[in-house]
Order: sequence, then structure tokens, then C-alpha cells
Amino acid sequence: MEQKEPQFDLIWGGAEIAKLIGRTKRQTFHMLETGQLPAKKVGDRWVAERGTLLRFFMEAAA
Repeated sequence: MEQKEPQFDLIWGGAEIAKLIGRTKRQTFHMLETGQLPAKKVGDRWVAERGTLLRFFMEAAA
């Protein structure tokens, strides 16, 4: 049986992350730079996993 690699739905770039979370780019970049969002910087771009971001906001809302 062949093992499948895990699939990640990655969101690349602060602007795309901002669209997903419903914030302005400025708000989002502030949140990214201050470590308020579960994302990492890869080179000069921010990257986040869609499911992790959604869970983060669902838990914060509960």
C-alpha cells in the first residue's frame, strides 16, 4: 500500500491571508509581525496553513 504525503492548503502572502481572515492588509501585517497569527515567514513572504488559521479564529471566537 502506498503512503500518501499530507496535503496542506497553504496561503502565501500577507494580502491573501488578509482576504481569508477578513482584515485589512495593514491589520494583517501587524498581526503577522507581532506573532498574533499562526504563520511563518519564508524568505520575504508570509505563509500560513488555511485550516490552522480557521481553527485559530474558531477557538478565539468560542
